[in-house]
Amino acid sequence: MIKISAAFFCNLVLIAAVAQGQENYSNFSGQLSRLSALSKSYPQLTRLTSLTKTAGGKDIWQLTLGSGNVDQKPAIVIAGGVEGNHVLGTELAISFAENLLKGSGSDSIKALLAKTTFYIFPNLSPDAMEQFFDKMKYARQGNATSTDDDRDGRSNEDGFEDLDGNGKITWMRIESPVGDYKTHPDDVRVLVKADAAKGEQGKYLVRSEGSDNDKDGEFNEDGAGGVWFNKNLSYKHPSFTQGSGEFAVSELETRAVLDYLYDRFNVYAVVSFGSLNNLSNPYTFTAATATQPRVASWLEADVKVNTMVSDLYTKQLTAKDAPKTTEAGGDFLSWAYYHYGRYSFSTPGWWVPKTKPDSLKNEKAFAVDDVGAHYFRWVAQQNLKPEFTEWKTITHPDFPGQKVEVGGLDPFALYTPPFNLVAGIAKKHTEFLVKLAALQPEIDIINIKTEKPGSGLTRVTVDIINKGALASPSKLGERSYFVKRINVKISVNGNQSVISGRKIQVLNSLDGYGSQKLSWLIKGTGKVVLEAGSPTTGSKTIEINL
Repeated sequence: MIKISAAFFCNLVLIAAVAQGQENYSNFSGQLSRLSALSKSYPQLTRLTSLTKTAGGKDIWQLTLGSGNVDQKPAIVIAGGVEGNHVLGTELAISFAENLLKGSGSDSIKALLAKTTFYIFPNLSPDAMEQFFDKMKYARQGNATSTDDDRDGRSNEDGFEDLDGNGKITWMRIESPVGDYKTHPDDVRVLVKADAAKGEQGKYLVRSEGSDNDKDGEFNEDGAGGVWFNKNLSYKHPSFTQGSGEFAVSELETRAVLDYLYDRFNVYAVVSFGSLNNLSNPYTFTAATATQPRVASWLEADVKVNTMVSDLYTKQLTAKDAPKTTEAGGDFLSWAYYHYGRYSFSTPGWWVPKTKPDSLKNEKAFAVDDVGAHYFRWVAQQNLKPEFTEWKTITHPDFPGQKVEVGGLDPFALYTPPFNLVAGIAKKHTEFLVKLAALQPEIDIINIKTEKPGSGLTRVTVDIINKGALASPSKLGERSYFVKRINVKISVNGNQSVISGRKIQVLNSLDGYGSQKLSWLIKGTGKVVLEAGSPTTGSKTIEINL
């Protein structure tokens, strides 16, 4: 396993500060500038490649970090931009590369890059993410493929309109006797669902800001922004839903990424940044779905690994109250486990903290535990300006005679932290990824024993062990013929022969810190060569004197 010095983590504090020299989140051209700078500054440790171009003409960049023969060493995939509205994920992916490379002169990072390869996909949704930087800002998810999301025979005919002209798409609240929303009892800026079971009556209908252009009763359901990367993958593809695409892996970028990864047999873990979260909230084992012939939940041994890695993550971040999420299908997190057979982890990287009332300000616990209310209290406690548009009355042609107001929380507010926090968040995630790499499976051959039973024979006994905490492969990976196993081969010369035991054999898996004893009976004298390994464990070769 990789040993990490205390000095290494101290260096990361300074490195992160340097890496985050820009004043705000990077747009597509800014991201490319940062990636190109790394490629030029560290040519021996990086490889920058464009896998394809999206429908919008933007490159899907892939950055490889490592020394030596990178494709022959155990590897971790790091993916940002799996969701087009999650700009923080791209920052974390690029910052990880910057942090590591700026410290590559240290012995710790040299050892890490000599032992582990990192395949980084900084931005898998570049078409959508540019909307964050556009003159009309809204939380776009889809790429530039033209789609007919409402299945009415027309494409992109019902998009967003900036009705109040502030450059942001927020919300409309429409006073209605059948409304299902009301104002939060502790903060009138926030809208919450009325609880009919408690006899609560709503006051507002809530819609995204815009008009019903195609007069089908829906608002902004078929605008620019076509297929979502995180809904276009093959596991439980949510066909015929907005953003899923005409079929699984229909897009240039999804196919290019999957083709690339299926050729990388050395990948043992995938970490993605997006709204899904099994790092703060690990999966639980569900026998009813995990034991079906068609596995529908994580296998028990893999759940234990998820829990172990989750503990590592939560201790590193020291952040609590992470939102619980449920995969909708077609997502990268699920694909990487169920269809790629690797350990797969995902995190949003940041979320609105649950706040405690300030007794000095006579604050009280919220009557309704709502993320919006926590957001406003948190920004006040941090002396920050909230990302909020004051409610403003407008005349809306789709609601004659009704009071319509535009405003509310700005797009991205609840999952995109102020940029001055990003350096610290990136530092913690860099440290976590380094610690995750220290758990990687690693093959070794120990307890070598030779015995002479007579008649020119030698019995050779060894233990093939996994020095890492992670199994190789994952338990689900064992069930896939595509994931490579551990190959053990004993080579003899012309004067030697193997009497018992197999010259070549395959071990289905080795658990974390697990071992398997093997034995051969060999006739002859001299030396034999024993080699054991797989793409995800590396290999070990020894000579044994008969």
